[in-house]
Amino acid sequence: MKQHSINLLSFLLLLMLFHFTKLQALSPATAPAPAARTHAAPPRPPAAAAPAPVMVPVQPSKGPLNVVKVLQKAGHFAFFVRLIKSTQEDLQLFSQLNDSSDGVTIFAPTDNAFSSIIKSGTLNSLSDQQKIELVQFHIIPKFLSISQFQYVSNPLKTLAGSGSRLPLNVTTSDNLVNVTTGPTRTYVSGIVYTDEKVGIYQVDKVLLPLDLFGPKPPAPAPAAPKPKKDEDESDGEESPVVPDDISGGVISSIRSFHDNLIVLGVIGLVGAMFSL
Repeated sequence: MKQHSINLLSFLLLLMLFHFTKLQALSPATAPAPAARTHAAPPRPPAAAAPAPVMVPVQPSKGPLNVVKVLQKAGHFAFFVRLIKSTQEDLQLFSQLNDSSDGVTIFAPTDNAFSSIIKSGTLNSLSDQQKIELVQFHIIPKFLSISQFQYVSNPLKTLAGSGSRLPLNVTTSDNLVNVTTGPTRTYVSGIVYTDEKVGIYQVDKVLLPLDLFGPKPPAPAPAAPKPKKDEDESDGEESPVVPDDISGGVISSIRSFHDNLIVLGVIGLVGAMFSL
């Protein structure tokens, strides 16, 4: 009996061990623990490279450079552009660049440079022809690079002309290009545009020609009035002697003698009659 109990207990233990082993085999594999959630922002994509600047062409591929568009694109030259257009010097520049191989050099005053003469009313006091001369005085009908300024012969000839009343002198010192006109002293403060045919240089003062803004030569003194001469005064020259007209007196004397002769004849005739 005792042996039977032991066998039964052993059978039950084996049965339990078999059942536990089967359950262990049938249970799914333990899944890995989920990763801990974080509140960090997702990584940003790398920044795209900045696009290369697009150079807007100032002029068409053919034809001379449009100087007005270059100045407008550069900015702070509005007054100078307006003056060029109002005097139609843009057409003159087009002709110069289109018909000549010499090119052109332009000294372009900034808006601040024009503000002083505009406030004083000097610009408005100029006639249309004088405004044309003012614009032309800033234009040299020949291309000059910065390095060539040290070899030029002064005074430079501009579209306005040359001479003692239109001097434009350029000198170089300490890496500066100095410009003088008589009334104006300034220097080139920047390069607006340059190539092998056109040079546009910024100046901070308007180049005033001596012909328009310099001291005027004194007017000749008026001639002293001649003293008024009296009618009876002579000029120191002898007047021709006009002989007196004596014809009337001669005729009167003849008539008087004839009348006296007749009277004497009558008296003589009467006396002869009484003597008889």
